[in-house]
Amino acid sequence: MLQSILEDVRREFRMGNMVTRLVIVNIVGFLTINLIRLVLWLGNAGVVHPVYYQIRKYLTLSSEPWFDLTHPWVLITSIFLHEGFWHLLWNMLFLFWFGRIVGDLIGNHRVMPLYLLGGIFAGLIFILSAQFLPFGNHGEVYALGASGAVMALVVAAGMIAPDYGIHLIIIGEVRLKYIVAVLVVLDLISLANDSNTGGHFAHLGGAFFGYLFIVLIREGIDLSTGVNSLMASIIGWFQPAQQKKGPRLVYVQENGKRKKTSRNEVNPQKKLDDILEKIKQKGIESLSAEERDFLEKQSTDS
Repeated sequence: MLQSILEDVRREFRMGNMVTRLVIVNIVGFLTINLIRLVLWLGNAGVVHPVYYQIRKYLTLSSEPWFDLTHPWVLITSIFLHEGFWHLLWNMLFLFWFGRIVGDLIGNHRVMPLYLLGGIFAGLIFILSAQFLPFGNHGEVYALGASGAVMALVVAAGMIAPDYGIHLIIIGEVRLKYIVAVLVVLDLISLANDSNTGGHFAHLGGAFFGYLFIVLIREGIDLSTGVNSLMASIIGWFQPAQQKKGPRLVYVQENGKRKKTSRNEVNPQKKLDDILEKIKQKGIESLSAEERDFLEKQSTDS
């Protein structure tokens, strides 16, 4: 059963859109940190082991700027890390609802850059606010979770399609601009409650970045371009050497003659893109036997 579940997750990660991939990574982060906690708890007579807190410390954002400067990866790892189930659940629901709107309307390729940059900006606002506000005087404070990154997507969705209707339980259909406004106002009001003040500043930082991201796109400045280029370069470093070579040549029969051609011409990328789009729109069950065979062959060859 476990093997079947893992295969399903791999397939969803490989074939799903960027929102699906972000959700999967966040769930993996949640399971990993909690399994580490469980193992250390079992090995320490039912008491959380101090080592767990050390591991968590090196994955979360700190209110101490020097720690963050000397451990810069925490700006990234913290936005994929959740300890509590409800924290994870609500962030993933909002990521799924609003991330899909962003991906559908301005492109799937902009979802991940907006998530990353929004989360990083939210983290910087958290650090900055801790230096000037009372909550920073209570000792070192840590921040983790995708809330700031998700708020960037929430506000971006509201900027793109303010009159988009979302059906809410009991209330019915509500236009997106009102949902976004309520979420932002709730964070503003919560600043004075002296409860998770740094977290609320991070949420508002993410919200502001989502607004800025869309404003810049309208001005012809696309912040996602640089992020996607950097990610492509990083992925390229880890690719096997043979995958970096040009298209492999194969032989096909054409008008009774043997012809040399590239693999991409035999199995054009457009066909794969069309199949993935069909899955996105109608589900994998809508594929024909031929399309399933083609997709299986592509996944095996990749």
